[in-house]
Amino acid sequence: MHKKLVLNVISRILLVVSLIMVLPLGWAVLDDPSSAESRSFIITILLGLAIVAVIRKFSPASGDDFDVMGAKDGLAIVGLSWIAVSLLGSLPFYLSGVAPTFTDAFFETVSGFTTTGATILTWIEGQPRGVLFWRSLTHWLGGMGIIVLSVALLPAIGRGAYALYRAEAPGPTAERVRPSMKETAKTLWTVYFILSAAEALLLLAGDMPLFDALCHTFGTMATGGFSTKNASIAAYGSYIQWVIVAFMFLAGCNFILHYQGLRGKVKSYWRSEEFRVYLTITLFFISLFTLVLGFGGEGFSESTVRQSAFQIVSILTTTGYTTVDFGLWPAFLKISLVILMFVGGCAGSTGGGMKVIRVYIALKTGAKSIIQVILPNAVMPLKIDSKPVSDTYVVRAAAYFIIYMFLFLFGTVAMTITESTDLVTAFGASVACLSNIGPGLGKVGAVENYAWISPAGKWILSFLMLAGRLELYSILILFVPDTWRK
Repeated sequence: MHKKLVLNVISRILLVVSLIMVLPLGWAVLDDPSSAESRSFIITILLGLAIVAVIRKFSPASGDDFDVMGAKDGLAIVGLSWIAVSLLGSLPFYLSGVAPTFTDAFFETVSGFTTTGATILTWIEGQPRGVLFWRSLTHWLGGMGIIVLSVALLPAIGRGAYALYRAEAPGPTAERVRPSMKETAKTLWTVYFILSAAEALLLLAGDMPLFDALCHTFGTMATGGFSTKNASIAAYGSYIQWVIVAFMFLAGCNFILHYQGLRGKVKSYWRSEEFRVYLTITLFFISLFTLVLGFGGEGFSESTVRQSAFQIVSILTTTGYTTVDFGLWPAFLKISLVILMFVGGCAGSTGGGMKVIRVYIALKTGAKSIIQVILPNAVMPLKIDSKPVSDTYVVRAAAYFIIYMFLFLFGTVAMTITESTDLVTAFGASVACLSNIGPGLGKVGAVENYAWISPAGKWILSFLMLAGRLELYSILILFVPDTWRK
């Protein structure tokens, strides 16, 4: 690892996050310039800038220095920088008194940046607006990626930019839309901003206040789930709920497809095999849930369809917004939701989970192996979008699945030990945090929160949230001794 280079890049990322904190500071000052909330943001911003200045002084780097950045450096930078911004971002929660302990503040911040939406707050509507705005803004920053934003805003860092982009990108591949990595980052964030602006305008058209519209836009487009209401999206009417359903679905798509769609290439969506599978899963489960709930006593109405659609899209895209307590639904529907928790959104989306493409490859590989048992001489190349999938790609997908399941089991066992809780709650908390969903099952269900969990449990779940958002490797590599050798 090139340690000085790594520290220099981390300082640049901290600089971007420190300056962005001016936005929630504005809301805090607007409400009360002399409040503890305003002071907490001022102190955090100044501390962040001071840390940046110290790091830059002792770890200078520019121009050609970044050309030596390799994959190991990129993974380490992403893992360390996400931890660093989470530590810095925790201070407004802690210094303002919103979070009673630093552990709680760190948990809430990690949940925000990783777009998980698991919260320790028990009364959201009573919290100051500046902190609530920062809480939702962490979603939006983490959704498209803090590193991608930094690459887009700061001076180019040469070939090293792709190493960072690849380490943070959600999915097994990191596609470019422009030859330059800086231009790719700008393009993706532009598409992200356009869709966010469109949703905010539609929410405003439904008479949602500006503050709420911005916060819920951040939570939707980042598939995060933090709301400004205790009742989450159930606090709003059917129009608002349908708007959020639509944009949660769009946020779960590969943003490369949105870029192509905005350029008039709408057929690009249907040409993507992953998108077709994603759409099929969504429509199938919405239909299934509507039928089960309809025949189960709720009747067939717009409300039944809307509740089914909202929860399916929210869980599949790992957003975590809720309109009903799905913990009261039949066991069959809850099991179906758990399955969707593992699947997640598409590669290149802001959604969490294992990603549709990996699950699809696993199913196709399984089907292929069964057929080859019957027909051992059959030649069956695995293809996605009519292109052959290499054996290396399949092996990596399998390795990811194994590590993912290991971490899920680790989290489940750890929660039963640290919290002495029931298996359903431990299972739900583990998958909800690793897949960056937020609400799980049992004591962390749709109408519950994570405030009751012990400090040890919160640190473990914070680790799972970071591992899930960063595609496992950027966090796990920090525990490998070879990472720290030059």
